[in-house]
Amino acid sequence: MILSKRKTVIFGLDSAPPELVFYKWLDYLPNIKHLVSNGIFGKLESTIPAITCPAWASMVTSTNPGKLGMYGFRNRNHYNYEGLSFVDSNTINVETIWDILSKQGKKTIIIGVPPTYPPKPICNGYMVSCFLTPDKNCQYTYPDKLKYEVEKVSDGYILDVSNFRNEAKEHILNTTYEMTRKRFKLARHFIQNEDWDFLMMVEMGTDRIQHAFWGFFDNRHPRYLQGNKYENVIFDYYKYIDDEIGNTLPLLDENTLILLVSDHGAKMMEGGICINEWLINNGYLKLVHYPDEVTQISKQLIDWNKTMVWGEGGYYGRLFFNVKDREPSGIIPKQNYEYLRNELIAALEDLRDEKGQKINTKVFKPEEIYTECRNIPPDLIVYYGDLSWRSIGSVGHNTIWADENDTGYDDANHAQYGIFVMYGDNGYHSERRDDLRIMDVTPTVLDRMGIDIPWYMEGSVIK
Repeated sequence: MILSKRKTVIFGLDSAPPELVFYKWLDYLPNIKHLVSNGIFGKLESTIPAITCPAWASMVTSTNPGKLGMYGFRNRNHYNYEGLSFVDSNTINVETIWDILSKQGKKTIIIGVPPTYPPKPICNGYMVSCFLTPDKNCQYTYPDKLKYEVEKVSDGYILDVSNFRNEAKEHILNTTYEMTRKRFKLARHFIQNEDWDFLMMVEMGTDRIQHAFWGFFDNRHPRYLQGNKYENVIFDYYKYIDDEIGNTLPLLDENTLILLVSDHGAKMMEGGICINEWLINNGYLKLVHYPDEVTQISKQLIDWNKTMVWGEGGYYGRLFFNVKDREPSGIIPKQNYEYLRNELIAALEDLRDEKGQKINTKVFKPEEIYTECRNIPPDLIVYYGDLSWRSIGSVGHNTIWADENDTGYDDANHAQYGIFVMYGDNGYHSERRDDLRIMDVTPTVLDRMGIDIPWYMEGSVIK
């Protein structure tokens, strides 16, 4: 093994879609266009599910969500009815790219990469944890004393945009810009003042602004009004991101490998499918009583002795089965488990809109898409309308169709493909690739930096 002296910077833009960055606005993003025009680029296939956690975790470990045991932000801890618990950095059970690099003597700087809260020690480097940090009263840097430098340099660091799913659009817009400005300012400070080898930062503003403002710019959206005051908000923000990248690039020497990536894409949310209403209508779920108003599903509301399946909402749907001798009040005989799964897949994939047209729903069995399933996976994962429709977990709608998200204002859903750009690698000239996967990022960076790739990594080196 010959260690390379090459440095690497990864700019992460959460939820940035290739449709906007590459195909709609690239001519208006001169700094990103420069990277694209002189590097390898293409859409980057995300994980299933295409969601922040586990997608970033899979990127930085080159390990699939099943092996990580991370099937979303929230996961089952036990085969009971106590609901789901949030992931954090302790959920990741394999080494990250910065763990590997720092052990090889490479100094690493990590800023805002999910899920890094609580921050774990780095043997050679610094960390500023991610938006999962409850607030700045918690330890959010490693080492802990680094927070004083972070606060001073950024003049009050911002971890995330609070309440980005509400109607306070000016607050969301202003906070997003301020958060982004502070994050890039901090990154430039480290670039200029530390002797580093690897720096990775993730900006959440792209995700937040798309969820809050997608309906204002996309003329296909039911709420779109031509000429509205927020019509250019997302476009202007991407130009601002491009400016921040442009202000950072001159600080990097010609031997620096530069990557621009996102964990998944984004698309217009056409509406929601009330997953538990559908289960009730089709005889799989029985409530103790049907609520008079929209109510989040809970263990107290479900009649477990008469329920076979219940679901969770989110950008994708998850179905959990009430299996005999597995769940406390399980009623599905184990020998009927696979038959029932296939029955549900057929019914869900045949889901049709009001015009009788299939909406292109996709349903996945975890063991068929992951090489291993650690912890407790969902029994089925559902992409309604191939992610054009959100899964609505609440009940009391008296319909399976919903126009609004039930957990707050939201115009966008996630999409399966994010972005990938790699610049500074032997003078490639605008070489588009169509076979890039999120788990290829870490092996590729390790390869370029002269580090042996661990045997367990599932991605391939991008040649």
